[in-house]
Amino acid sequence: MSETSSLTIRLATPADAGLIVDFIRELAVYEKLEHEAKATEADIARDLFGADPKVFCEIAEWAGKPVGFALWFYTYSTFQGRHGIWLEDLFVDPALRGKGIGKALLVHLARRCVAGGLGRFEWWVLDWNEPSIAFYKSQGGVMQDEWTKVRVDGEALLKLGESG
Repeated sequence: MSETSSLTIRLATPADAGLIVDFIRELAVYEKLEHEAKATEADIARDLFGADPKVFCEIAEWAGKPVGFALWFYTYSTFQGRHGIWLEDLFVDPALRGKGIGKALLVHLARRCVAGGLGRFEWWVLDWNEPSIAFYKSQGGVMQDEWTKVRVDGEALLKLGESG
């Protein structure tokens, strides 16, 4: 647990599945991607709190009230020969931005990396999201513009999976 004045960061529990879905939807609206937000409470319960979870979540609380989250999973760098953390989602209630909650979530996960001897802490940021880009740069983040994201999903994924 990390605490700063009224801030507490804790590991999510199964009772938080609905809250996590709500945060995901709020993030999707902010990112103008609400049409892509299809995760259900059952999906979150299964994948974060099932028998063999592969994704994890920290909840930020301000004065005891949930106000943000960081959803993450482990990655692996063959170049480094070490695991890392991929931050899939970071969200803080817009009314409480500027209070250090987002930074505290990043620090919390960076400490996890350091304590575990992990080699990297990475995430995506949308290229139009200048406030977040500036914030991440201020925290030591380096934009990796030379890489292009590749995605195969939907019909293309089915087709690729059936080929061969």
